[in-house]
Amino acid sequence: MYTLARPLVAFVRDLTSCAANSREETARRVLCAPFSGVPNVDGRALCAVAGERGSVLDAIERERVPLPHETAIAARRFVRALNEIRQAYRAQGATASEHVATIRSAFALDERLEAAELDTFTAIEQIASALDGARESGSVWEAERLLGELGAMVRREPASPAALSSTNAARRPLIACEPETPRVVKRRRGHFSASSLGAFAECERRWFYRYVCAAIEDRGSSASFYGTAFHWALERFHQEFPRAGGVPLELLERKLEAFLGLSFERFRSGFDTNVEYELQRRRAKRTGIRYLRWFVERARAHPFSVVGTETQVELALEGHKFVGYIDRLDRDDATASITVVDYKTGRIAESADAYRAKVARFLDFQLPFYYWARTAAGDRVTRLSLVPLKEATRDVQPVELEIVPFGGPRSYSDAPVGTIGLDELERARAKMIELAQALADGPLEHFSVTNDPEACEYCAYKIACSLRPLQRENRFGR
Repeated sequence: MYTLARPLVAFVRDLTSCAANSREETARRVLCAPFSGVPNVDGRALCAVAGERGSVLDAIERERVPLPHETAIAARRFVRALNEIRQAYRAQGATASEHVATIRSAFALDERLEAAELDTFTAIEQIASALDGARESGSVWEAERLLGELGAMVRREPASPAALSSTNAARRPLIACEPETPRVVKRRRGHFSASSLGAFAECERRWFYRYVCAAIEDRGSSASFYGTAFHWALERFHQEFPRAGGVPLELLERKLEAFLGLSFERFRSGFDTNVEYELQRRRAKRTGIRYLRWFVERARAHPFSVVGTETQVELALEGHKFVGYIDRLDRDDATASITVVDYKTGRIAESADAYRAKVARFLDFQLPFYYWARTAAGDRVTRLSLVPLKEATRDVQPVELEIVPFGGPRSYSDAPVGTIGLDELERARAKMIELAQALADGPLEHFSVTNDPEACEYCAYKIACSLRPLQRENRFGR
């Protein structure tokens, strides 16, 4: 008499249900199961990043969670295994036995299961074989029959004494443990992003919480979901309308309003209340009208085409791989030069000179990284642009920087249009390489805290950071 391995039965049931229905919640349970090959903490992190409406498989494929090299390989192997099981289930003439055998091979269960668990899986194979034997010739096997038999299998077998003891142990008070010996943080593997390097340059402690501890941030505010929805709508809008010429403004407004309505409905669960959802949706609609007017006026003055939306870019610098996504790429009709456009639905530099100062202080690597990535791809990038989409009551006025050979001294101007030198972009690239080498080659023993209180204002980890700097006194606030 074998001891029933209930978690294994649940794993097979979830895989069968996932193959039949492709439900997101079932795929997440399979990912977090002990037999998926992905560590539970990383599986839960992927589920948290995917959110309530997102796909955890998409989060894995787009590498939205920084994972150790071995775990990243296991996660991609999980995606392949799940797709293999779904394909086998839908194959013509498939049987329950073939489905169970595919589960066994796709997840390499022979290498992962213990003796008692192998006995349980053998019993599952016998159930599948019996279902195939009872099925009429030529008929299609039904997943519901296997799910029902697996449920009955669990009901027939009482819980083992080991399982009961582990349940009781979970109710006991935790035993005090000795403090852990300080250890050196493992060297960073895989790719880097401009945002991660900017986070490390601004505050090493925040980088440690986010990329080493894989601490889960809160699910985000309404402002963050506003930005996500707006980006999604503009991506679809410009895929349909890469040019403004020849299209009536009224049609463009109706189309963008439709895409905004669809996107906000898609991310509706991110808003705590219906009132908050409606306010943000109306705000986006008003901002969208101002955005369209700017888009049309710009196209009339200097005709251009949108040649890329959410474009993935990769760049290798001295053995380090950098990955990112560009919101929009514009190509000038007259010169074929490229403008890199980045949408900003939150805080933004108030002038071209202010953004240039952030690049000089190595607090922002995003646009410099995009410049070097597209230049390496063969584009002639001549302009970098930050498009603000936060204020519904103000006209859209981008912060634009024309790329010139040498930056020269700062002008401390508040003008939205300015220049940035190629020498400044080269220094930013050198700093990216320097930071990547420090993170990849280590050792990393200490993560200092920023001395700028403003960096802590919107930090998700400030409550856990006892060494954060105090806010400066507002002398004129009384």
